[in-house]
Amino acid sequence: MKKYILICFLMFTCMGAFAQKFAYVDTEYILKHLPEYKSALSQLNVLSEQWQGQVDNNFVEIDKMYKAYQADQVLLTEDMRKRRENDIIEKEKEAKDFQRRIFGPDGELFQSRTKLLNPIQDKVTKVIADVAKAKYLDFIFDKSSEATMMIYASSNYDVSNDVIKQLGYKPGTLVK
Repeated sequence: MKKYILICFLMFTCMGAFAQKFAYVDTEYILKHLPEYKSALSQLNVLSEQWQGQVDNNFVEIDKMYKAYQADQVLLTEDMRKRRENDIIEKEKEAKDFQRRIFGPDGELFQSRTKLLNPIQDKVTKVIADVAKAKYLDFIFDKSSEATMMIYASSNYDVSNDVIKQLGYKPGTLVK
């Protein structure tokens, strides 16, 4: 009986020794500490505002064309009316195509975002992997990710400040 208890005790002790180690990071918190991330976001905002201004101008022009058409409609012949209607429809189609080309799922804004933010995200991911290897962690979850929901996380396992230090920045000093 003593051997049985000893074997069980050793088995449970060994299981504890092989337990996996988990940690989490808050990538939003980390990214707020990176000046290059802040710079990339401001570049994207400038581009987005410029393109949105162009889209708005296109639709304002279409609205002017339509109002002019409505005002002149009684004076126009059937052929002239059809031509003006087609011009308005064509202009509206061009404006929507431009909007889709810029803001669509594979649009220029998405491509610019990928080009500017991917190197920063790759850098952070590499440092997170380095920190995980150095601390012998098996898993690190992203607390700010919508895909991974954490109900409770002990602050003992937050390695966000370690990642910020490894990146060469001081934790707690947010970029403004």
